[in-house]
Amino acid sequence: MEIDFHDNSCLIKQLKNGNEKAYAYLVDTFYHRLCVYANSLVKDKDRAEDIVQNVFVHTWERRNTLKTDFTIKSFLYRSVHNEFVDQYRKRKAVSALEKKYIEEMKQITTGDDAFLERLLFFVQREIHNLPPKCKKIFLMSKEEGCTNHEIAERLNVSKKTIEYHISKSFAILRQKAHGHINQFTP
Repeated sequence: MEIDFHDNSCLIKQLKNGNEKAYAYLVDTFYHRLCVYANSLVKDKDRAEDIVQNVFVHTWERRNTLKTDFTIKSFLYRSVHNEFVDQYRKRKAVSALEKKYIEEMKQITTGDDAFLERLLFFVQREIHNLPPKCKKIFLMSKEEGCTNHEIAERLNVSKKTIEYHISKSFAILRQKAHGHINQFTP
């Protein structure tokens, strides 16, 4: 028996049942249109594709919560818009952090080289002394440049676990730095 994925409620029902053909139909039908819409928001083709891919992944992961009484097309467009807003907020927060980091680095680098060497040695030593799981995740994030999502997939753990370990690493490093602040005054 052929399933009619053109029927909205049937499509949603099949998605909720985990039907991968329904998901493939959803992606095939809406991917390009959603990319065009996302690109109109971000003006960046690669970021637009990332947004749309995130929406499809989240849709599949949360397929059990889909309601049969709404239009999947409207849901997807609204999800793309929400993902755009979420990414915008995160980028805005990162930009503020980057500015603060650059200011701090300017202050540090205008000092003497011996000070910078002591600071770098301290940071490397304390990263090495982190608990093993924290150290591994912290280095994957900060040294290798992996996203939390990539780390979670590679280690087969949740993104919340990754966030916890990175936060814990920063807390430990901050605590250690406060205890040794006298060493680092130029």
